[in-house]
Amino acid sequence: MKNECFYDEGVLKVDRVKEAYISLMKKFNYPIPEVFNTDEFWVCDFLQGKISDLGMGGVFWINEAGKYGQVGSQKYKGKYKEQDFGYLGHEIFVLPGQALPEHRHLGGPEGYPPKMEAWHIRYGDVEFFNEFTSPDGNERHINELLKDEIPWGYNEAWFKCKFVAKRHAGEVYKLQNPESWHFLRAGNNGAIISEYGTYHNDVEFSKDGMTFANTGQKGD
Repeated sequence: MKNECFYDEGVLKVDRVKEAYISLMKKFNYPIPEVFNTDEFWVCDFLQGKISDLGMGGVFWINEAGKYGQVGSQKYKGKYKEQDFGYLGHEIFVLPGQALPEHRHLGGPEGYPPKMEAWHIRYGDVEFFNEFTSPDGNERHINELLKDEIPWGYNEAWFKCKFVAKRHAGEVYKLQNPESWHFLRAGNNGAIISEYGTYHNDVEFSKDGMTFANTGQKGD
C-alpha cells in the first residue's frame, strides 16, 4: 500500500496500519492470538510521516527487570540474590521494503547496561544495517548496494551505519557491539522477526525529531 493510504489529513490512521500488518500475518500463516486486538499491539511511524518506508509494528511479549529473590514466589536464596536481571522477548512486524529508524540502545537512567539483542527471522527476508561488522565478516559495505537499494538517509550527516548483512527465514543475526547504531529493513515480501534481548530501557535515534510517537497523534 502507498504511504498516503495510511494517513488522513496528516494523521496516521493506526487502525489501517494494523490491518496491513494483520494481512501480512495471514499471508505468512502466522498465528494471530487475541493480543493483536488490544493496545499491546502497537504501530509507529516515529513522527516521520512515511510509514510505508519507515515504521514498524510490534508486541512486547515480555520486558522485565528486577532482582533475584524479589520476583515470583520470592523463594530464591542462591548466591545471586539481590543482583539485577533483565530480559526481553519482542515480535517485530515490517511491511515490504519498510525499515526501522537508525538507533542505538544506551544504558539508560535506571542503571541497567546497554541492551544486547539478536533477531530471529520467522518469515521473509531482512537486511540488517550496522555500524560495525561481525567476526565472520559476511557484511557488505552499503556502498556496494545498487542505487535503488541504498537506505533512506544514507550520506546524511546524521546517518551512522556502514555495513549491511542479509538473513532469511530461520536465520539469526546479532547486534555487533553494545551501544552501536543499527536498524533493519524488510525484503519485498515483508517480514516477521522475533527479537531476544536484555532489558530494554533506553533508545536513541540518530536523526533529530524521531521518537516513539505517531504523526498527528496527541502529544507529538
